[in-house]
Amino acid sequence: MSVRAKFKVEAITRRSGDAFTVELWPVTSGSEENAQFYKCTPSGKIELLTINAAAADQFEVGGEYYVEFVKA
Repeated sequence: MSVRAKFKVEAITRRSGDAFTVELWPVTSGSEENAQFYKCTPSGKIELLTINAAAADQFEVGGEYYVEFVKA
């Protein structure tokens, strides 16, 4: 079982040292695909705290990312 969602990075905040917070919200518009995802996930938030600068560099504000939820 898996669920796929599409989120957009709204903010990347540098904390102390190499700590970063990445905030992602569901996509709402911009393409037909985004409209379809919005119908299934109209609200939500993912907030990641990483102490790995290289990981934080993989994200960009405004960038859209697929998120896969798979039972462990």
